[in-house]
Amino acid sequence: MRLIGFEWRLREVMAAAGMFSTTKLVPLLEERGVYLSTSQVYRLAAEKPERMNMQALVALLDIFDCTFEELAPACPRRRSRGDRHGRRRAGEGRLGDETAP
Repeated sequence: MRLIGFEWRLREVMAAAGMFSTTKLVPLLEERGVYLSTSQVYRLAAEKPERMNMQALVALLDIFDCTFEELAPACPRRRSRGDRHGRRRAGEGRLGDETAP
């Protein structure tokens, strides 16, 4: 099994936009129809979310004029136990490795 992780960079994205207080994010989210308490917004910025409302995610992308990859870049894939030495299982290939018939 290959797991894809991600980094949560909301704090860094906020700082790059000159926003250092999560309370300033609350009214910006509300303007976009996302109503979260100040403590929920703080947790959203301080912790990596396990799940997220799509409307809230799109609102963050709009507020900071950023892409999903800038907000939550993927971490390198971790190899499964049987794939420790870089060996691929039968039928498994990289994207773009398809050969023409």
